[in-house]
Amino acid sequence: MSEIPELINDLALILVVAGIVTLIFKRLKQPLVLGYIVAGFLVSPNMPYTASVVDHNSVHLWADIGVMFLLFSLGLDFSFKKIVRMGASPIISTCTIIFFMSMLGVLVGQTFHWSKMDCIFLGGMLAMSSTTIIYKAFDDLGLRQQQFAGMVMSVLILEDILAIVMMVMLSAVASGNDLEGGQMIEAIVRIAFFLILWLVVGIFAIPLFLRRVRSLINNEVLLVVSLGLCCAMAVFSTKVGFSSAFGAFIMGSILAETVEAERIEKLVEPVKNLFGAIFFVSVGMLVDPKILVDYALPIVLLVLTILVGQAVFGTISFMLGGESLKSAMRCGFSMAQIGEFSFIIASLGLSLGVISDFLYPVVVAVSVTTTFLTPYMIRLATPAYNKLERHLPKKLIVSMNHLSMSHEHTQQQSNWKRLLTQMSINTVVYSILSSAAIALMFTFALPFMHKLLPGEELRPYANAITGILTILIIAPFLRAMVMKKNKSVEFKALWAESNRNRLPLLFTILVRVIIAVAFIFYVCNFLTHFASALLICFGIVVVVGIVFSRWIKHRSITLERLFIQNLRSREIEAQVHGKKRPLYEGRLLDRDIHIADFEVPADSLWMGQTLKQLNLGQKYGVLISSIMRGGRRVNIPDGDYVIFPYDVLQVIGSDAQFTTFRDALEKERFGEDPDVEMREMKLRQLVIGSDSPFIGKTLIESGIRDLYSCMVVGLEEGKESLSSFRPNRRFQEGDIIWVVGELEALDALMKA
Repeated sequence: MSEIPELINDLALILVVAGIVTLIFKRLKQPLVLGYIVAGFLVSPNMPYTASVVDHNSVHLWADIGVMFLLFSLGLDFSFKKIVRMGASPIISTCTIIFFMSMLGVLVGQTFHWSKMDCIFLGGMLAMSSTTIIYKAFDDLGLRQQQFAGMVMSVLILEDILAIVMMVMLSAVASGNDLEGGQMIEAIVRIAFFLILWLVVGIFAIPLFLRRVRSLINNEVLLVVSLGLCCAMAVFSTKVGFSSAFGAFIMGSILAETVEAERIEKLVEPVKNLFGAIFFVSVGMLVDPKILVDYALPIVLLVLTILVGQAVFGTISFMLGGESLKSAMRCGFSMAQIGEFSFIIASLGLSLGVISDFLYPVVVAVSVTTTFLTPYMIRLATPAYNKLERHLPKKLIVSMNHLSMSHEHTQQQSNWKRLLTQMSINTVVYSILSSAAIALMFTFALPFMHKLLPGEELRPYANAITGILTILIIAPFLRAMVMKKNKSVEFKALWAESNRNRLPLLFTILVRVIIAVAFIFYVCNFLTHFASALLICFGIVVVVGIVFSRWIKHRSITLERLFIQNLRSREIEAQVHGKKRPLYEGRLLDRDIHIADFEVPADSLWMGQTLKQLNLGQKYGVLISSIMRGGRRVNIPDGDYVIFPYDVLQVIGSDAQFTTFRDALEKERFGEDPDVEMREMKLRQLVIGSDSPFIGKTLIESGIRDLYSCMVVGLEEGKESLSSFRPNRRFQEGDIIWVVGELEALDALMKA
């Protein structure tokens, strides 16, 4: 009899225990993440009374895969366009929160004389609130559609992004154990370079590939292709010095811009849930009760630091971002916990061997405690504001609200600012693309040409061919760098506005020409031994030729249009299927009035009723602006419009009105059927006897359907198959009919 590998035994133990514990936590309405951590503790060697995992290395390997898929799924739910559209408000709040909480974490670590790396990693852990836990708490408390919840979720998305960057920077710091400014700047530049390169190339190439093979891809193939791209990017990320999780997140962000994003997200979710569960179980396996007892004081102090720090500094941060005092307090109090990213950062520190063993279980204990307190902190925000309002002068509160509400995003930027910003972005992006193309050509094409044309006498020809090909490849990028925005509205307005603007505008063109010439100079200087003056002249000639080349102009415009089309493909698909939110959403005059989506449950008592019958405006004070059904949006539905299950109602109202509306939508349901087992349909044979009340009656007159809730499916006449029972045929003695119905209904029919 063959032996089962230890890994299979361990997985069986982990999944069975995790399943039982998470069922209990689901019953207690607690986050499943905590259930996984408790399950991990139960199967760890630190728990002597239960069976333990044997093959720790394999479990941790699966946990690393879990981190990778978790971040891949996070990337799928993320869009850089969303960040751009958020404006400055969430960015200000996020950066402020991360700064304050990181400093508090470092100070707490230094208070207990922990090592420098322990303090730095602790600061990173305390800065990351839990997206999963907050989302679950908002859902359980019925607050997800309220306005402040949307602001919190925006900040959490940005925190997750900055957590990825923080992980890369912490890895760079840990590798050198040095905090010199030069190294930090170098790490940031490397992150920015590869981030922009991967996103631009990925958004250009991957949607194009998926579009070409769309007719060949079913769910199975799409899942394999998506996970393959995720793993390939993770491997490539590690090759250039970043973590596999960073690469997985980037690939998820690229796929998030494709039409297939939602489909991929649904397909990947079971894989993410499985490996994610193993990761959180592995977190729980590191919990040591002895360490928790020894470090009880730091744990209590860290919990208080998070609760008080987020309540105070979180409120200040959201006010700086433009929220009123009440809204800012609700946002700040909601973020008073740490979660999954704190575990990931702790795992990173352990894998790099730069943090102490006690820090991981301490952070887990802090996370568990703050998670349990999260619903209470969210509820505490409004009473705390009411108490603060009674004690603070009214003028001060009005001034604070006026200050926060004055952060409007409608102020027009100057033409100079917009023009220079767009030119700078274009120059950076096209410089990165040109640098990457040159690096690839010199790394792969040049050695290949040297092998193809061996010998010193043929080396100049090999270099020349490589140089020409390289210049042709980067020519569209250099042309776009030099020419783009020279005919923009801002450029023309500034040129016509004043003669003083013309020299600076020409200078912006000159700077970009110099950068383009520098790329040509570098390629020629690397491959030839001509004098610098000659190379510079050659570079200028080449750049001028690139600028005036019609073929390169056409190629540059084609590439850019294709990139923009790929970038907007998901947005176009949303417009086609009516999923895009209305433009007027951000222009509602009342700060408390906004838009939210509500899905009609499958068992809702509202289904089948018209909007006029439901009278939602009179009952709850809300307005139904549109209804989404089956990929089609109906705008401004009239009172005769009938509600169906799974309709998505787009509602306009205030937070208080949304709360009442959501409660009614959730409560007015049929509820679960307590006798669901009795609803099984059975097939029975019925012989019409001489005393049957159905003799001489037609099917309608018999009442078999109306009175007994059964259905005649056929008449047995000795043939190979049943005959259909005609509606006008009358029952006769000896007829053999076959009837379908529920058990009780069939019993009643047989006794008739």
